[in-house]
Amino acid sequence: MRKLLKKITTMLIISLTVISLVGCSSTDDTTSSDKTIRIVNKNYTEQRLLGQMLGIYLESKGYDVTVSELGGTMLCLNALRNDDADIYFEYTGTAYSAILNQSDILSADDTYDYVKEQYSEQYGITWFEPLGFNNTYVLSVTRDKADEYNLETISDLIPISQDFLIGSDSEFANRTDGYEGLLAAYPGLEFGGLKTMDQGLTYNAVKTGDLDVNVSYATDGRIAKYDLVNLEDDNNFFPPYYVAPIVNQSFLDANPDLSEYLEALANVLTTEDMQKYNLLVDEGTDVVDVATQLLQDKGLIE
Repeated sequence: MRKLLKKITTMLIISLTVISLVGCSSTDDTTSSDKTIRIVNKNYTEQRLLGQMLGIYLESKGYDVTVSELGGTMLCLNALRNDDADIYFEYTGTAYSAILNQSDILSADDTYDYVKEQYSEQYGITWFEPLGFNNTYVLSVTRDKADEYNLETISDLIPISQDFLIGSDSEFANRTDGYEGLLAAYPGLEFGGLKTMDQGLTYNAVKTGDLDVNVSYATDGRIAKYDLVNLEDDNNFFPPYYVAPIVNQSFLDANPDLSEYLEALANVLTTEDMQKYNLLVDEGTDVVDVATQLLQDKGLIE
């Protein structure tokens, strides 16, 4: 019996010691946030880069962070709405067209103001100021094809579009600001087919002739690398796609210091900047290394 009491006493002492240590650790924690910030991003180069950039940046401010990749727009938005994530980067044109189902042409500022108001009212999500670059969709062709068919605008494609194969990511095929909307905005534009694939594969496919037209991202460095020609959107179909951090409002209320750090990201990046950094990732440089370089180049971390 004495041996048993001795063992129980020893275990109690150990347990109390552990509890004491845990309590000390919690008291001494000086992190800026009372919980981990859960960052999510979509599944392509620019989004991966921005997700890592934000994670490194907020870690430098004393926050604990996780960065997770989801699929497309709806998965990220629903994660915020369902409190499964706290923050991600969204595009004004995506929110305006694909989520809020709007088609009227607005200026960049008016588009931002509209989505900011609607997201706050409908979803309890706060938009911060955009990072500065416009990653709109553009239709790209090789320079040889542009010269051969005298292509300068999207309308120039109409007489020959039935002989052309167009390629895009899978989201573009199903969005209101995507394929069907494009055809409606340009009467007579009827491609011979639409081929969807990972966005990273489309540029090489148009370069090698497997595609005739590519639905490119304006900030993709492979447009310049492959000497592709972007056709003017002469009917102004595509809305502006300025990217901004959006945050679950309840999380922001619990972590008010976050606002200062997100506001510091406004207008720090140009379209040319993103073409450069995106291309580094696409050509094999580790995305964390590129994100770190971006932050250092812009003076956001040391």
